Amino acid sequence: MLLFIHKSKIHRARVTEANLNYVGSITIDEDLMEAANLYEGEKVQIVNNNNGERIETYVIPGKRGSGVICLNGAAARRAEVGDVVIIISYAMMTPEEAKEHKPIAIFPDENNKL
Repeated sequence: MLLFIHKSKIHRARVTEANLNYVGSITIDEDLMEAANLYEGEKVQIVNNNNGERIETYVIPGKRGSGVICLNGAAARRAEVGDVVIIISYAMMTPEEAKEHKPIAIFPDENNKL
């Protein structure tokens, strides 16, 4: 049996852009990706604290040090610039692995800096 377990999260980042005319995904500053152990193309859940929306998409890297958190494509309809979001990744693990796993959580400042 495999379980979906919380792997990592970026807690309370601010949306800096919403680009409706992009194919899809969320663009995340590479510094934040690295700190949260997120990979290009990885599936994530985005929880919008301002309006309660929850969506799933995949990660694309944004310019390192830029603080960018940009919802692209249809996801752009689910948030406005300035909204506070939590970006969560999950991993499949055996129950034994899950007992040993320690999730990563990062808490960027109001400018999405570590």
